[in-house]
Amino acid sequence: MRTDIEFASEGRTLRGWLYRPAGARGDRPAIVMAHGLSCVKEQYLDRYAEVFVAAGFCVVLYDHANFGDSDGLPRQEVDPVLQRRGYRDAISFAQATRGIDADRIGVWGTSYSGGHVLEVAAIDRRVKCVVSQVPTISGYQSALRRTRADLTPGLLARFEADRAGRFRGDAPMMLPAISDDPAVACAMGGMDSYDYFTGTRSFAPNWRNEITLRSAELARENEPGIFIERISPTPLLMIVAKQDVLTAADLSLSAYQRALPPKHLVLTPGGHFDPYVRYFELTSAAARDWFSERLLANDV
Repeated sequence: MRTDIEFASEGRTLRGWLYRPAGARGDRPAIVMAHGLSCVKEQYLDRYAEVFVAAGFCVVLYDHANFGDSDGLPRQEVDPVLQRRGYRDAISFAQATRGIDADRIGVWGTSYSGGHVLEVAAIDRRVKCVVSQVPTISGYQSALRRTRADLTPGLLARFEADRAGRFRGDAPMMLPAISDDPAVACAMGGMDSYDYFTGTRSFAPNWRNEITLRSAELARENEPGIFIERISPTPLLMIVAKQDVLTAADLSLSAYQRALPPKHLVLTPGGHFDPYVRYFELTSAAARDWFSERLLANDV
């Protein structure tokens, strides 16, 4: 069963869905989840939630502040600090919801939010289990790979101009999220990004092909990988796509090596977006089983 929900976070109202397993008795464990950079919940996350609820979990799935059905200004601004605080407020919402066991909360994140859940699990001990799929590890290292060195000074100058304009009260500068033209600067380059997002337009009409330029500036400051050693003893599952160049596989594998047990690694073929579609059965089952073994073990 799925119902609409909303809850307060940092002065904004976040909206999404609450899933409850049919015929559930007693308080159930819950999984809190949200999507990645520029994404909205309809872009395949409902499929993951359905797998989790079929296994006996409640699921809190929501849009980040400034995106989709959630409130927040400026629209389309990706603020990693704000989004991580959203996760923690979603945990509070779950704990206060009838039928959810407040002591059995897991978090799931993917891509940009795959990095968020690493940090949230490290600093918030209400999290009892975490799944991080194709995660962002280092904003700085990712930026070095995505932006040619000779183009970096111009990008930094745009950041400065945008900051000055916003200080004057101008509208934020915007950046396309994707483009099929390699010459166009965008947040997520490459045809795999373009194909993924354009392929979701029919069932995710809230998605918009833009983010604020400041989102790219904030992304360069985002370093969730530095928290990975602090996640233990919370169990960590990391799912990495072998040919991922958007959230580079080698950065994820290096971070995984720094994590302490209990931990487990699942490698999938393909690139960054393949876990959502081509290898959905593999990635959703791996996450379901990881949560089930740790949050459902004592259920009859």
